[in-house]
Amino acid sequence: MSAYIVFQRETTTDQQALDRYMERADSTFAGHDVQALVDYGTFEVLEGPPIQGVVVLRFPDAAAAREWYRGEQYQEVVQDRFLGATYRAVLVDGADA
Repeated sequence: MSAYIVFQRETTTDQQALDRYMERADSTFAGHDVQALVDYGTFEVLEGPPIQGVVVLRFPDAAAAREWYRGEQYQEVVQDRFLGATYRAVLVDGADA
């Protein structure tokens, strides 16, 4: 049963910190079964407040998603994202669950 982490960037507060995050984030995928389905492509907000971008990652299940997100490597890199922007991150089970 697939699980997804959906990231929505709401506002950018420090572009340099966000750039550091962007340069390093993909390296945290090593050793994890993860696929980027959406990576800041063109989007249209149909409901709710405006956002700046969307990323959708697919994992085999919620446990695998949590393992990546809570892992030491990503938690080190994500500190720059926390400094650089306000995001909403949601873990959701796929329809095959």
